[in-house]
Amino acid sequence: MSFASLGLCTPILEAVANQGYEKPSPIQAQAIPAVLEGKDVMAAAQTGTGKTAGFTLPILERLSKGPKVRSNQVRALVLTPTRELAAQVGENVATYSKRLPLSSAVVFGGVKINPQMMRMRQGADVLVATPGRLQDLIDQRAISLKHCRFAVLDEADQMLDLGFLPAVRKLMRQLPDPHQTILMSATMPDAIQKLASDFLKDPQEISV
Repeated sequence: MSFASLGLCTPILEAVANQGYEKPSPIQAQAIPAVLEGKDVMAAAQTGTGKTAGFTLPILERLSKGPKVRSNQVRALVLTPTRELAAQVGENVATYSKRLPLSSAVVFGGVKINPQMMRMRQGADVLVATPGRLQDLIDQRAISLKHCRFAVLDEADQMLDLGFLPAVRKLMRQLPDPHQTILMSATMPDAIQKLASDFLKDPQEISV
């Protein structure tokens, strides 16, 4: 199986090839078609299995066919538990979208909020965020989720360990209908399964 056989456009395939990847990993081979079809996805996979590309590539593909983003708006949201992971996912998004007319941004706590507010005036097709800082920016009306069509909960079990689940639930309730939700986790404890049953509709379950 090749990335081309998964139905991704040429600019994305070129960006993937530039990274030296020839074949999709098992999680990518299952997640990419499911996301392209518009299904909610619940995937259990360890770090290092390529799951970031598993949700990033199909979301970029779908965003590339949509409307232009407007000021303070977000079209796809990726929630991560830590600033390190947010930065890493943000780099991946920027790399894979290099040849597409799409914008991305990363916001997290521990740094000044004003530059992030200024950045969000342009809007972002893909926003990678930690839960606390995202809620701060929403409260200050620097970010609107009302046009967000994709939500990814990345490393959901880490969010549970760090006590972010209440914040995540609050954010998920602010998303419009319809939207597509993707949950990625190395393990699936009861609290994560409950979160999935509350916010995912008939998800495709993937285990690698």
